[in-house]
Amino acid sequence: MRAISGLWRWRRNPLRRTTDLVEAWVALAAVVLLCVGVPLAGWTAGSSAQASLQRAVRAQQQGRVETTARVLRPAPPALAAEARTSEQRFRRAVVARWAAPDGTSRTGTVTTSRGSDAPGDTFRLWTDRDGRAVAAPLARDTARAHAWVAGLTAAVLAGLGVELVRRLVMRRLRFRRYARLDRAWASVGPDWGRTGTGS
Repeated sequence: MRAISGLWRWRRNPLRRTTDLVEAWVALAAVVLLCVGVPLAGWTAGSSAQASLQRAVRAQQQGRVETTARVLRPAPPALAAEARTSEQRFRRAVVARWAAPDGTSRTGTVTTSRGSDAPGDTFRLWTDRDGRAVAAPLARDTARAHAWVAGLTAAVLAGLGVELVRRLVMRRLRFRRYARLDRAWASVGPDWGRTGTGS
């Protein structure tokens, strides 16, 4: 709103200062950037992130195979701590057996949900082409959500940048105006009220 209120300074006025005109141009530039540049920055960042994430989704889906694993036994505590990451604190580490893409049998320590951690239970497991257990591929909807977040973040940061630059320019202009006023005051101020000074 302040940016729009600065536009009145374009009017012809004998009291208009150069800094008033500069403020009006800065206000117009800020409005244009906020209305056009910020959405464009968000769209560009979101589109770029979307393209990159969708390539990653395709690569992960081509390089990973879903299989069924069977729980053999709970994992020893030392191996369980290594197999569990911070996102998997609600999962249990187990020793399981699964078939690799080439048909060979593999055994290893993996994590599974608490409801399927008893010996003999089966659960879905993703492996790479060599049969090693890996995380599930990124879902397309999750990739799209990440792209939206990236675009929104870029737009917010661009908007904050525009406003920060506008405020810095306005502050600089205000200091310049005050400095000019101080110089004018210093040149005429001491003579005010004295007889014969013409004031």
